[in-house]
Amino acid sequence: MKGFLVGLILGLLALPVIGLLYLRLGHPPVAVVDSALPMEQQIVHEPLHARIDREMLKNAPISASETNLLGGAHVYRVQCAACHGLYGRPSSFAEYMYPDAPQLWQPHGSGVVGVSDDPPGETYWKVKNGIRLTGMPSFEHVLSETQMWQVTLLLANADKTLPSDVLDLMKQPLNFDPAPSEENQLPAMK
Repeated sequence: MKGFLVGLILGLLALPVIGLLYLRLGHPPVAVVDSALPMEQQIVHEPLHARIDREMLKNAPISASETNLLGGAHVYRVQCAACHGLYGRPSSFAEYMYPDAPQLWQPHGSGVVGVSDDPPGETYWKVKNGIRLTGMPSFEHVLSETQMWQVTLLLANADKTLPSDVLDLMKQPLNFDPAPSEENQLPAMK
């Protein structure tokens, strides 16, 4: 019996040491191209959605007026479009992120556009707090409360008919092209 207890204790002590060595020697999938860990999605999504459900605001303090939607479009173009794309113009690098950045102006499922099927409070929570290990930053200290709600309401209404000036702004290309063209690429290394 004594040998069994000693073996059990040594086995229990060995598990954290093996885990630490696994981490220290660089074996976990940390590159974007690596396969996900088993149950990684469940481990991350369950607590994220539980926290959002617990903390999200149920009602927006501003309305989805044309002024607020236009303000949201201006904020979106500067802060969000590089990763999340524009109307009819997906981001050139979002699919190479892990997890990939959702294209918020692309229809998916049964005609839903972006996150227009999410409660506005959920989108606002994500804009304000960001999401760890996804590339989604917190805008709490970057944007005002009004700006965060404006972009939230814009995204909540992405599947509806938007005012023409808002839609025109969302269709204009960004002033930079994040993907290099053939003529401005660096020469290949030898």
